[in-house]
Amino acid sequence: MARLILLITWFSIHTAFAQEVTLLFAGDAMQHQSQIDNAFRNNTYDYTTYFQYIKNEVSSADLAIVNLEVTLAGKPYKGYPQFSAPDEYASALKEAGFDVFLNANNHIVDRGNQGIIRTLSVLDSLDVDHTGVFRNKEEREQIYPLMLERENMHFAFLNYTYGTNGLNVLPPVLVNYIDKEQILEDIQKAKNLNADLIIANMHWGVEYKLMPNKIQKDLADFLIKEGVDLVVGAHPHVVQPSEVLTDSTGNISHVIVYSLGNMISGMTAPNTNGGQMVKVIVEKQDGKIQIKSAEYTLIYSHKAKEKGKLNYTIVPVGPAEKNDSEEKAEIELDTNTYLKMKQFAKNARAVLDKNNKGVPEYKPLF
Repeated sequence: MARLILLITWFSIHTAFAQEVTLLFAGDAMQHQSQIDNAFRNNTYDYTTYFQYIKNEVSSADLAIVNLEVTLAGKPYKGYPQFSAPDEYASALKEAGFDVFLNANNHIVDRGNQGIIRTLSVLDSLDVDHTGVFRNKEEREQIYPLMLERENMHFAFLNYTYGTNGLNVLPPVLVNYIDKEQILEDIQKAKNLNADLIIANMHWGVEYKLMPNKIQKDLADFLIKEGVDLVVGAHPHVVQPSEVLTDSTGNISHVIVYSLGNMISGMTAPNTNGGQMVKVIVEKQDGKIQIKSAEYTLIYSHKAKEKGKLNYTIVPVGPAEKNDSEEKAEIELDTNTYLKMKQFAKNARAVLDKNNKGVPEYKPLF
């Protein structure tokens, strides 16, 4: 009996020390002119319909990360090719549950240094974490890598872009461009800061391509070799495959997501009317970090015309799908929208289910 009590006590103590953190990554949060125009209601910008169906999933994560692919440069608000979105958009993203905003992307210099500085100021005023772009060298040295703590685990967030559409940032403002020498220094700094997990958020690849290219693959290999644990990509505006790497014991050692696709946009090119969110669960037990799982869920950008306005809504595909045993889905869509969503999902799954390695689909909270 004494031996049994000791075993139960040992198990209870060790189980109690197991801590778990959920990371959720979402793709390109865009604001094309159609979105800006249609959000204007009652003399303000209203984004309440955008996130109503994914808010539970996003807010349930310990850290939810999104690529803010616009500037918050003030009026006049404009879409492509040089974005400036209303401040209310960033507020709505925060209200939806997003904790970390990524700024190193090809549109961050759309409104010059003034647009960058105002973007950072708006995000600071909202008290959200952000990274990838800095007012000056001193600020970068102080707050980069972005270090966040959850459940006694320390996460280092890195963020880089391939370019800024030929627009040059002017000193003293700094944008993180993909530069291996600089990245090596940043990874070492993350290690020196005792990061339990290093996450590289990369703005890379070729737009509209459903498979990663050699540059993406080589860069992912480089990042992992040098100590990055998670590599998460954006920019192609369509989903690309993901994979997990395992160690000699079969446990997950690294995760690579080549492209999350669009979270929401006004784009009309094939396969841009949706994207994926990727959920990674990390556990710490007895001081050891372990990536427990990586899964994806599909999201679809629904545009519904009402009283002359388009309501944009992110629809999680899983809860909106019907199967043979159900008469109704959790989210009911009109027939035309349902068929469009199913076509997007079919195309995305044709890529992901065939090419993903160890990253299955899951049904999100609703």
